[in-house]
Amino acid sequence: MDNRPIGILDSGLGGLTVLKKVMQRLPNESTIFIGDQAHMPYGDRTVEDIINLTRASVKFLLTKNVKVIIFGCNTATAAAMSVIQQEIPMQIIGVIQSGALAASKITQTNQVAVIATNATVNSHSYVKEIAFRNAQIQVTELGEPKLAPLVEANPSDKIKKAVVAQCLAPLKHVQYDTLILGCTHYPLLIKEIAEFIGKDKKIVDPADQVAQYTFNVLKRDNLLAEKGGKHEYYTTGDPIKFMKIAKKWMHDPTLKAQHVE
Repeated sequence: MDNRPIGILDSGLGGLTVLKKVMQRLPNESTIFIGDQAHMPYGDRTVEDIINLTRASVKFLLTKNVKVIIFGCNTATAAAMSVIQQEIPMQIIGVIQSGALAASKITQTNQVAVIATNATVNSHSYVKEIAFRNAQIQVTELGEPKLAPLVEANPSDKIKKAVVAQCLAPLKHVQYDTLILGCTHYPLLIKEIAEFIGKDKKIVDPADQVAQYTFNVLKRDNLLAEKGGKHEYYTTGDPIKFMKIAKKWMHDPTLKAQHVE
């Protein structure tokens, strides 16, 4: 047993969708979440920038004595995970591998679409991971630089619906039965996305598989906590703005965010 916390990082608020699933699957675990809102979005940055920013969040989590780190950010997973995994001894869990695995199991037509940041799309990480599992699956990638900032801006439902419709319009001409939400911000727009693509399409939120995989890793390595834990939230941005959205998503009225440089 190990009561040290699980560390989760993201470029902003999107990683809360992963955190929520982890808390549900592992209710006895403590967590440390850091959202790098001061530097988001990551999706249009260079690979070098993404690695350096992700490394800074990892260093912060290491000061909190975490036992495993989850990259709750597809862009960080695509650009930085393989590099940083060589720099630290503990295991890093990424969202892309989990999303690819889930989509490979779910699709019935071997036609999968991925919406993600430009950096994730340009890395073709989902294409590679899905091909590794099933080379027969055809993957269509669509870069969506507007959606993560849309979540962070937290506009009206009407604006969210309009922007989602505009961004996903190219999917109207694509054959697919399964859509991967390739950015952890996107589940915060799942109502608008589901309405746009229709009920006949399946949606994969990689956070579900990440939570289960995290459980499997902790159990395998005898790292599961033996008692209920606590949850800490940090942001490099504005804590008030962070809490405004986070409380709505996490349904935790006692949630408090702390600023960190």
